[in-house]
Parts: sequence; C-alpha cells; structure tokens
Amino acid sequence: MPHDHHHHGHHHHHHLSPAAGDRQVAWAVAINLGLTGAQVIGGLVAGSVALIADGVHNFSDAAALVLAFGARRLARRGADAAMSFGWARAEVVAALINYVSLVVVALWLIAEAVGRLLAPPEVNGSIVIWLAALALVIDLGTAWLTWRLSKESLNIRAAFLHNLADAGASVAVIVGGVAIVLFDWRLIDPLLTIGISVFILWHVAGDIMPVLRILMLGAPQRLETAEIEAHLARVPGVASLHHVHLWQIDEHRNAFEAHLVLAEGADFARVIAEAKAMLAEEFGLKHVTLEPETAALGCADRAAAC
Repeated sequence: MPHDHHHHGHHHHHHLSPAAGDRQVAWAVAINLGLTGAQVIGGLVAGSVALIADGVHNFSDAAALVLAFGARRLARRGADAAMSFGWARAEVVAALINYVSLVVVALWLIAEAVGRLLAPPEVNGSIVIWLAALALVIDLGTAWLTWRLSKESLNIRAAFLHNLADAGASVAVIVGGVAIVLFDWRLIDPLLTIGISVFILWHVAGDIMPVLRILMLGAPQRLETAEIEAHLARVPGVASLHHVHLWQIDEHRNAFEAHLVLAEGADFARVIAEAKAMLAEEFGLKHVTLEPETAALGCADRAAAC
C-alpha cells in the first residue's frame, strides 16, 4: 500500500499545546456535522445518492474526529494501578473502530449504487453542485485544522486522511453534478458513488495495518527481532537468549524483553548494563526487561534453553 508510516523521528516542529489541539478538533467536528446534515438532506431532495455518499463520508469524518478527540484526552491520562501502561492505546482502538465503520459504510454505498445503475432516477444537478462545492471548502478547512496534529498521532492521521479523501470525493461529485446539468447523464451519480466507496476502502486497507499490528502485539515496523537478537548475542558474557518479545505499547513507545543465559563467571550486572545500553543506542529501545539466567541455576523457561 502506498502510504508510508515512517513519520517518526522528525516531529520536533512546534507542537501544538494539547488545549489548542483539542479546540481545533472540536471546531472540525462541529463544521463536519453541519455539513453532513446539509448534504444528506440535499441528496434526498436532489435524488442524488453520490451526494448522500459524500454526506455519509463527512459524517464518518465527524465521528472519526469525535473518537480521535476522546481518545486524545484519554491518552493524556497517566498510568494508574489498573492501566499500568497508561491510556495511550485508546487512540489505537479509536482508529480501529473508525476504519471498520468506514468499511461498513463503503460497502453499503456500493450496494445502493448498484441498484441505481440498474434504474437511474432523476437527479437535480444544480443542488448537487452547490452542496458538493460547500463540502469541498469545508473538507479542505478541516484537513487544514487536523494536518498539524496528524504528524503526531495515528488516530488524528486517520481523521486527516478522511478529510483529504472527502475533498477528492467532493470534487468528483461536483463534476458529476455538472455532467447531469449539461448532459442529463444520470449514470454518473451511481458510478461516482462506487468510485468514492472503492477509494475509501483502498485508503482503509493501507492504514489499518499499523493499527492491527499494535493491537496484535506485533513488532514495530522498523525493528527486526532477529537483528536485535543477533546484537544481544554478541554482548560479551551472553551465552544464549530465549523468551524474546518485541512489541509496541502504543504508537510512540516500544517494549522489549528477553531471558539472557550468561556464560560461566560472567558479571551479570555488567552484562545487563551493557545489553541495555546497546538496545537503547542501536534500536532506541528504552522500555526493556532483561532476565539473567545461568545454566547452573536453571531457567524460568527450562525447555527453551538450559
């Protein structure tokens, strides 16, 4: 999938204060909800399923932003006894709910449009053009509001991509409205609906993978477990290692744990300190748990090693 998710490591621009970020998201939600209402009513009046599709897509945007907004606030709560890693994963869960709902909406719209291809109804093109033009302005405005925040959060990024996709969809709907007004070409409406829906699905397919990786405790995309193991095995005093786990706590934090079987007579404090320093320096891993073991003392995980 063509979107690149390696956008870490260079977000040292002017971070928005959390409150300013929240205000931007709140504005974006309010505007999108108003727009959705206008488009759905307009689509019903004009008989345009493409306009309703665009409206529903805008509503999914507003929902995306509401989820993003709530998750942002939750994610800022610190760790507590019940949630020892903190609440940052709320953003990842929100992004998942968001994407799944988009898939459902897109499939429903395709089904609607196919019915209309078989029997194209009358469509009032001028209403379609005006409302789609209004939508375009609002989509671009919302994209602008969420763009700065999208660099720091997977979840806001999902909302931002939504808006860009919407702006594209609105342009398509405007073109469709013009075709209806000029040539009474009614098939354009359901065809555009299918196009917009496929576009939504294509976007989701690319963006849902990093979300699923985090929730499935997958290794971060930029780190290779085998490479980390090879580096650890080369630390002086390490005879072998097992019980190796590398996962993402959330979008910005990775965790690693392993059992290290030490060579005879190795100073375990020195070996652990060296291993941790290496992991931090080579792989940026700060959240590390290493358990030293010796062949003589036996291991917690007997079958795997000693």
